[in-house]
Amino acid sequence: MHSEEGTRSSRADQADQRRAELLEAARRVVLERGLASTRVADIAKATNVSGGLIHYHFATKDDLITEMLRSTSDAEVQRLKEIAAGPGTAVERLDRVLRFYIPASRSDQSWILWLDAWAVGVREEHVRTILLELEGAWIDILGQVIADGVAAGEFVCDDPQGSAERIDGMLDGLVVRYTLHAGNMSRGRLLHHARVAAAREVGLDPEVFSS
Repeated sequence: MHSEEGTRSSRADQADQRRAELLEAARRVVLERGLASTRVADIAKATNVSGGLIHYHFATKDDLITEMLRSTSDAEVQRLKEIAAGPGTAVERLDRVLRFYIPASRSDQSWILWLDAWAVGVREEHVRTILLELEGAWIDILGQVIADGVAAGEFVCDDPQGSAERIDGMLDGLVVRYTLHAGNMSRGRLLHHARVAAAREVGLDPEVFSS
């Protein structure tokens, strides 16, 4: 016979799995319809469940969207930390961080989600809070990579945090242009701009970055 504790554990696991499925469905629907246009009914339809079941796990649509964005953000920050802490010189680590940050393509699902969130976050505090947390984490990790390079004697930079903020701001603007097909902004050109800006911030020639 199953113990009462084991039964509770099994139910908790099932609930966690259901929540994860709903979060993934919410992400898919948001990518298709946009944050502002997504309804609980759309997510229910995508998962073949009732709206009531969704509200059992998430009290409101805002709760569901907030948790979906936070889980996506947490996964990306964790991956960024792993990349930044990986082996190699400070230049190699910095380049890996830059490559991870910029979109893999114009249809990069992560960037499409965050660009949509930026627009909604202007008026929706629960979305804005997560965006600020993600931006802060990215800047902190980039700043630490630069500080490590300074400590190792590879970089020259009086203000690693300030450098990280400038690189972040420039890349955000260029990514918008790239995603919207503005001008002749290719991914290669975007990476080149990122490397030039980063190199200037840490006192290096951009040629130090590998092709």
